[in-house]
Amino acid sequence: MADTGISAQVPDWSRERIERFWEPGKKMIRALRRYQACRGRGVFGRGLSRYWVVNHWFWSLMCQSELHLTTQVGGGLRLTHPTGIIIHPEARIGVNCMIFHQVTLAGPVVLGGHVDVGAGAKLIGPLTVGDHAVIGANAVVTRDVPAGATVAGVPARVISGG
Repeated sequence: MADTGISAQVPDWSRERIERFWEPGKKMIRALRRYQACRGRGVFGRGLSRYWVVNHWFWSLMCQSELHLTTQVGGGLRLTHPTGIIIHPEARIGVNCMIFHQVTLAGPVVLGGHVDVGAGAKLIGPLTVGDHAVIGANAVVTRDVPAGATVAGVPARVISGG
């Protein structure tokens, strides 16, 4: 069960803090955030946003992941082992979520706050995952997941909580 001591509403920005040189997941998230902050800020902002596009492209290539620059991402996102993560541009990720490697958010998937998505999970939208939910490794989720639930399996079903 998820540690409910982590907020589903208030972002913990320390989870995104870059502390070492080689933290490609955190650097990819930083590029996304800086791009979103720069776009639409006049000529200087457009020029700077192009830099962050190239930076994001580089870290996406290093991670072999696809996190679109227009995706809505809440603060405190952790990409643990950020390889092979594919996130649809219409997906929305809540605060303090954690996504492991080889995860796919296909279509308009909405993750609530503090959702942990296990390695290899596939979430095929449209669907909504409630706050403090846990998606098991290799689960295939095709339906909404209630808040506080743990789901696993193919197709995914609630195994506890919710």
